[in-house]
Amino acid sequence: MAPKQSSTHDSEADTGHSPEHQPLKRRKTDLPVTSSPLASASSTQAAAQISKTNMVNSTPSSSESTTPIYRDLYLETVDRSRLDFDFEKVCSVSLSDQNVYACLVCGKYYQGRGRNTHAYFHSVHQDHHVFIHLTTLQVYVLPEGYQVTHASLNDIKQVIRPVFNPQKVRQLDTADTPSVDLANHKYLPGFVGLNNIKANDYINVVVHALAHVTPLRNYCLLNENVSATGSPLVQQFALLLRKLWNDRAFKSQVSPHEFIQEVVKASRGKFNVDTQGDALEFLSWCLNALHKDMGGNRKPTSSIIYSTFQGTVEVATEPVTQPGEPLPFTDNDTDPHSKVRITRSPFLFLTLDLPPAPLFQDDVEQNIIPQISLEELLTKFNGHHSITVPAREHHTKRYHVQSLPPYLILAFKRFARSQFSVEKNPTLVTFPITHLAVPKITNVPGDTLGDYYNLVANISHQGNPEASKGHYNVDVRHPPTGHWYQFQDLLVEKVDPQRLLLTESYIQIWERCPAS
Repeated sequence: MAPKQSSTHDSEADTGHSPEHQPLKRRKTDLPVTSSPLASASSTQAAAQISKTNMVNSTPSSSESTTPIYRDLYLETVDRSRLDFDFEKVCSVSLSDQNVYACLVCGKYYQGRGRNTHAYFHSVHQDHHVFIHLTTLQVYVLPEGYQVTHASLNDIKQVIRPVFNPQKVRQLDTADTPSVDLANHKYLPGFVGLNNIKANDYINVVVHALAHVTPLRNYCLLNENVSATGSPLVQQFALLLRKLWNDRAFKSQVSPHEFIQEVVKASRGKFNVDTQGDALEFLSWCLNALHKDMGGNRKPTSSIIYSTFQGTVEVATEPVTQPGEPLPFTDNDTDPHSKVRITRSPFLFLTLDLPPAPLFQDDVEQNIIPQISLEELLTKFNGHHSITVPAREHHTKRYHVQSLPPYLILAFKRFARSQFSVEKNPTLVTFPITHLAVPKITNVPGDTLGDYYNLVANISHQGNPEASKGHYNVDVRHPPTGHWYQFQDLLVEKVDPQRLLLTESYIQIWERCPAS
C-alpha cells in the first residue's frame, strides 16, 4: 500500500495544482549520479529550488481546476429522471432568482455555490454534489467548488436550453422518425403535450398553433438574437418553442409555466391560469406584444410577426340612404362632398360572421345544427357585401381584401358575450383541408391569382362556455406524413382529417402555397 501523502500535498491537490508539478518534489532522490560531486550537488540544489518555487508561487488557472482526477467524480450520482427545468428558476429556500443552481441529483433549485449559500449547505447535508448554473450552464461539484466539463452532461444542457442548426431545422418538416424519452416513450418533436396548470388551455392551443407556423418557428429556433432582445416575453416564447421541438427531451411533455408567468406580467393580469380566457383575444394580444417586443413598427416587414401574418383590407363606410336618394361614390378620401369614406387598414386575422343559431327544433325535438361553407363566409371580403355597423345603425361597411399574407388567420365569430352570460353559436363550418381558393376575393393581380391555401392548424371549442366548463382543442398537420394530431393539454392523439369538419372551429391558420 502506498504511504499516505502529507497534508501539504493534499491541500495542493485540492487547490488544483497540475500533476507536472508533483514529480519535482521527488527529484532529490531521482536525479542521476554524476562523476563530479560538485555537479551533483549543484543539480540537487537546483531541483530543490525549482520544487520550492513551484510549491510557493504556482497559482491554479481555470483550465487547471478541472484535473483528470476529478473529471468523473460524483457524475454517477446524477439522476436525469428527477430533473425538470420547465418551472421558474428560483431558489427553493430563499425564492431568489439570482445565481440559481439546479441540483442534478434531486432536481431542486438552490442559490449560490460559495460557503454560506443554500446550494453549499445542500451539498453538505444531503451529500448531493453536482450542480448546474441555470443561466451559464456551467457545472460545479460542491462543496469542493471545482468546475466539471464532461461531455456526458451535454444532454442536460440541451434540455435546459435546446440548440438548433439550419440543417436540423430543415429536417423538422421532412423527418418522420420518432424520438424516445427517458421513460422509453416515443414522441414526435413538435407534437408533445403542454401541461394545463389550472385553466390555461386557451394559451396552450395558441402556442401549439403558432409553433407550427414555419417562418415564426424557424426564427425562434435559429435566431441567436432572440435571447438578447431584452424582452422576457420573447425569450420565454422562443424557449418554449425550442423545448417543443427538442428531439432529445427527457420527457414527452412540456410545461408552459415560465412563458405564462411572463404573459401574466406583460398583460398585467388580463391573461392568467386561474380563469379560462378567450383564445382569440389571447392570440391577438400575443401577436401584437411579440411584434412590439421584437422591435417592430408599422412597416409590414418590421418583424417576423408582420411579415408572416399581416395583410391589408379596404373598408368602405357609407351612410344608409332613403329610397330614391342618390349616393355619390368616390375613392378620394379628401373629397369633402363624398359620402363614402375609404380606408385601408392592416390586419393580422380576418373575422368571419356565422349565421345565427335556429330558433326552432326539428320534428324529433332535436336542435337543428346549421352548416355553412367557408367559401361563403369569405364573400364578406369580396367588396360587394354591405354589413350594417352595430355602433352606427345608419351606416354600412364593405370589406375588400387588398393583399393576403403568407399565413392567413381566420377567426369565426362564435361567442356572443353580454354582461351576464356567454352564448356560443353551434354552426358548423365546412372547409377543404387543402387547396382553399382564398385569393379570388382579393385585388391581387397576376401570378398570385392561382395561389391557394392549405390548413395548418384548427383551434376548436368543446362544451359549455359558461363558467369555463368548456375546453379548447387544437388540430395540427404533421408535414412529413400528412397526418393530423389533436392536442388537448397533455393528450396527443392522431385523428382523421374529416373529423375536423365536425368540430366547432374557432381559429384557423392557413399556409399559402404557390400554384403548381
